[in-house]
Amino acid sequence: MKKRKFGLALSLVLAAGTVLGACGKSDDKENASENKDAFKVAMVTDVGGVDDKSFNQSAWEGLQAFGKANGLEKGDGIDYLQSQSDADYATNLNSLVRQKNNLVFGIGFLMQAAVQEIAEQQTDAHFAIVDSVIDLPNVASITFKEQEASFLAGVAAGKATKSNKIGFIGGVEGEVVGRFEAGFVDGVKAANPKAKVDVQYAGAFDKPEIGKTIASKMYSSGADVVFHASGGTGAGLFTEARELKEKNPDKYIWAIGVDSDQSNEGVVGEHNIVLTSALKGVATAVQDVSNKAKDGKFPGGESLVYGLAEDGVGLSEVNKEVENKADIDAAVEEWTAKIKNGDYTVPDKPAK
Repeated sequence: MKKRKFGLALSLVLAAGTVLGACGKSDDKENASENKDAFKVAMVTDVGGVDDKSFNQSAWEGLQAFGKANGLEKGDGIDYLQSQSDADYATNLNSLVRQKNNLVFGIGFLMQAAVQEIAEQQTDAHFAIVDSVIDLPNVASITFKEQEASFLAGVAAGKATKSNKIGFIGGVEGEVVGRFEAGFVDGVKAANPKAKVDVQYAGAFDKPEIGKTIASKMYSSGADVVFHASGGTGAGLFTEARELKEKNPDKYIWAIGVDSDQSNEGVVGEHNIVLTSALKGVATAVQDVSNKAKDGKFPGGESLVYGLAEDGVGLSEVNKEVENKADIDAAVEEWTAKIKNGDYTVPDKPAK
């Protein structure tokens, strides 16, 4: 399989997509009619759902950005189908193909088998899978160097901790979350060799109650920083951290988000318990591949890899409330440079 790397900015400047002028109802009807034959792209979520405030939501935001730039709206050029269980994956993919979408995304490595199955059946259709690689000419594979973003999150955690006890909550064990774990643990070790990381897996991406239970045990055991790579399950981490902060505003406690900037999940009165977030440019990648397909340059059979050097992953701004923010920022900047210029390679598999 051919491999290419693309330089992308994590923050998008979105086109307004609105044509100003006097447009009557008849014009609207004409535009709607024209849009029926326009380029159509849609996605299937995994079980985390489109409003998981993480991975699937980021993908949908990418499609919305693509739609806005091209005058398309939900149900009229861009769309999604939400999966309640893994049994829905193949059915939803087939449904979107039958709806004559020019490109169909499968969001998440959990969908690999289903995307491969339907792509082999629907050879004239174009597919893209996020977080996995499928070697078929009608499938574009999108992957990320999650270990690089989570390494920087680990550096921040290692510098921020006072107890030297840090937690990692994973969703479903596998290569992708394994990269998050490997990078985070390595980053903590690089920044603070005295710190220990408690690694636990929830076994699901859509169980916030399990995430809350794990986070509660970690915090009660002395951890003061906990990072999650668990999709919707991570909502439980934020709930637990907020509740602890509400009970005791002086409590030194932090949570770290994933995929997108999750600082909105950390608001507790005048405080915010989100230290930072490991960013993964899912929205940017989805928009990029959609644009390529629309322009007749669909990267079928290719593996598109997004890392720090390609500006495809990164770290959100460190919380201004942390007292050693300047030290954390300096360390993150130093390690970012080392990784980008090849002086340091972050491990992509957890240590045995």
